[in-house]
Amino acid sequence: MRIISGYFKGKHIIPGKNFNARPTTDVAKEGLFNILNNHFDYSELKVLDLFSGTGSISYEFASRGVMDITSIELNFKNYAFIKKTIADLQFDQIISFRADAFKFLKMSNLTYDIIFADPPYELEGIETLPDIIFSKNLINKHGWFILEHNSDHNFSKHPNFKETRKYSLVHFSIFEPKVS
Repeated sequence: MRIISGYFKGKHIIPGKNFNARPTTDVAKEGLFNILNNHFDYSELKVLDLFSGTGSISYEFASRGVMDITSIELNFKNYAFIKKTIADLQFDQIISFRADAFKFLKMSNLTYDIIFADPPYELEGIETLPDIIFSKNLINKHGWFILEHNSDHNFSKHPNFKETRKYSLVHFSIFEPKVS
């Protein structure tokens, strides 16, 4: 796994053997960030990275200049790896919490410009994430919720659905608040 662009472009991050996470592929991550490049000014974003796994998405945002990133990961080994990598790369703009993403969302009263979620594809309740996020108004007016999933899920009927981008087996469904 590597950081695609920004200050740490090309930096390889190796979680080690027996690591229990499925990092977003470099091809999919590059495609996603090419889309984000055309819609957002990274220096002004507040980002929430749910089901962080290796922390790959948080590091990519940090490398590109985002100064306010919250990373949520439940698995202790993964969380410890993220904390170590944050320290090693001196990513002071990333705050990481070991927490259940669903409980975090239900307790949160903060708003974000981008919420990215990469839950295990087979996770029960994945289909409820857009409803939780939009019912709690966790996305700023022009922000996006991006959900990584496989082809088993189709969110096109959700009222906040914007589009889905596909990169091989990786699907990103993008949601946005309804602007009146």
